[in-house]
Amino acid sequence: MPEGGVPVVSEAHNVVTYQVPSKYYEKHPTKPHLTLEEYKIQYRESIENPDKFWGEKARELLHWDIPFRTVRNGSFEHGDISWFLEGRLNACYNCVDRHAFKDPERPAIIYEADEPSEGRVITYGELLREVCKLAFVLRQMGVRKGDTVAIYMPMIPEALVAFLAIVRIGAVHSVVFAGFSAESLRDRVLDARSKVVITTDEGKRGGKVIGTKRIVDDALKQCPEVKNVLVFRRTKSEVPWTQGRDHWWDEEVNKYPGYCPPTLMDSEDPLFLLYTSGSTGKPKGVMHTTAGYLLGAAMTGKYTFDLHPGDKMGTAGDVGWITGHTYVVYAPLLLGVSTLVFEGTPAYPDFSRYWDIIEKHGITQFYVAPTALRLLKRAGDHHINKQMKTLRVLGSVGEPIAEDVWKWYHEKVGREECHVVDTYWQTETGSHVIAPMAGVTPTKPGSATLPFFGIEPAIIDPVSKDELHGNDVEGILAIKKPWPSMARTVWASHQRFMETYLDVYKGYYYTGDGAGRDHEGYYWIRGRVDDVVNVSGHRLSTAEIEAALIHHEAVAEAAVVGIADELTGQTVNAFVSLKDGFENSSEMRKSLTLQVRKSIGPFAAPKAVYVVSDLPKTRSGKIMRRILRKILSGEEDQLGDISTLSDPSVVDAIIKTVHETSGSK
Repeated sequence: MPEGGVPVVSEAHNVVTYQVPSKYYEKHPTKPHLTLEEYKIQYRESIENPDKFWGEKARELLHWDIPFRTVRNGSFEHGDISWFLEGRLNACYNCVDRHAFKDPERPAIIYEADEPSEGRVITYGELLREVCKLAFVLRQMGVRKGDTVAIYMPMIPEALVAFLAIVRIGAVHSVVFAGFSAESLRDRVLDARSKVVITTDEGKRGGKVIGTKRIVDDALKQCPEVKNVLVFRRTKSEVPWTQGRDHWWDEEVNKYPGYCPPTLMDSEDPLFLLYTSGSTGKPKGVMHTTAGYLLGAAMTGKYTFDLHPGDKMGTAGDVGWITGHTYVVYAPLLLGVSTLVFEGTPAYPDFSRYWDIIEKHGITQFYVAPTALRLLKRAGDHHINKQMKTLRVLGSVGEPIAEDVWKWYHEKVGREECHVVDTYWQTETGSHVIAPMAGVTPTKPGSATLPFFGIEPAIIDPVSKDELHGNDVEGILAIKKPWPSMARTVWASHQRFMETYLDVYKGYYYTGDGAGRDHEGYYWIRGRVDDVVNVSGHRLSTAEIEAALIHHEAVAEAAVVGIADELTGQTVNAFVSLKDGFENSSEMRKSLTLQVRKSIGPFAAPKAVYVVSDLPKTRSGKIMRRILRKILSGEEDQLGDISTLSDPSVVDAIIKTVHETSGSK
């Protein structure tokens, strides 16, 4: 085995490569599923002989009631992609029944409530009974195969029960993050034509109470098709009630027995809708289908996270986002391991909460967004006061992770004993498309490393629109061939799906992200292509300028946007939050500008630097640069719905800072 945790420096390119830590193998219950050589052989087969590769994996990892006969059909060109045709199966059976029958006492869900003293463990046997009772309730409410059901719930086990009950009866779940406003929920319920909404009386997060039922009531004032609202008692508070429409979860499930048979589904029947923000402002209902999505979840769970029997997967993501769908719900349960459902925040009741959870439950794989890691790094290493000896894999998701945060994660959280997997994927890809495999892939801080099975990445020249071959190239990331877990369409708007993803570069899936492929074939994600500033003919990735700013000792976070300029086309504007102990001053702002000049060049220097207490971010940690652009363009009255931000109040503070900074120049 290679000596782990020891960086191997490539002098020619000044890039640090980390081998798999030797302690990783010592901690392992058996051994990783693959070696690096086996990955390379299987990857080649997945590209050259996809029918054989995917056919074997689908039979190995999924239970089929009726076997498929055709592995794949269709193309990007026609937008008619389909996988595992003629096969029939049920997602809930694959996630619950087969494990409950074999080992009903095996822990399925580890529920860590907002208050550390609360919570419980739910076995696969219990989960099957709860899911079946709820499936009966939904059937009684008139939900039929192909109908959509909206879920607007906090991070509690019943959210997973709702997912599984819906797909058990062949319906389609449409989960709306329980931090979205009534307007956002209304738009998604109307677009999906959901007839049932599942929610709670209230939610709890970070010591605060969220009025989920009140928000649902506001949303449904304009949703006449919703005939039933099912309400789980989370806080047991009094909430508004509409007689005939609203029903208490506990009262309804108690009417039914603990088993109902699953509905057989075609491999290409819809499994779920998940809405993403569209550039037009109208949300896009990304649709995933049953078999291909399930296989992508199971495959990436098995290989990216190196999940083995007895493992405990700790994904610190909400089920309202794709990370929660794939790596809280489907991947762990498909593989029969335990999954963490965490209701709270990393800072409540204090900054050691994640580490306490890992220690308390013996979490083996931990998966989180860089935004949370930056927060915890900033809070100080003294909060990491637990041994966390069970940890093997540290995952990162949502955005490229900065080198200094990667090293902190590896050294301080993982004690140089865990494998850091920085994963690249999207709502639309369903599961990881470029990511290291735990226990297998040598890693480079900031690189998503190598493609997953079946993924053939292409780097496209944005000007000529030609594919750039070879290594040491930069451009726009696309994917050459369909893969099982990719989205099939945008709900009720296939033309929009084609225009957004498949028609941009004919014959390719367009990711919308810039990327580089280095001299060893490793991929580096540069950020959204629309997050590009064009200054005097220089196309600059905002991620590159942000990285330069973050290298400054005073900077905790940075966001860069381009604003139209008559002279240069666009100018660079930077928003930064400072680490504790550093003060905002004109000298500090000059120092930050100089940092970019030194790191990238004078043409990249920000025209203005705004020091703010926090940046506008979604709950999943994505910085909303669109809001920053509108503020700088004087369009403060056109910001749209900002209730989806983790802290909407930061917007007013930023507007005030922009006015003050502009006035003091």
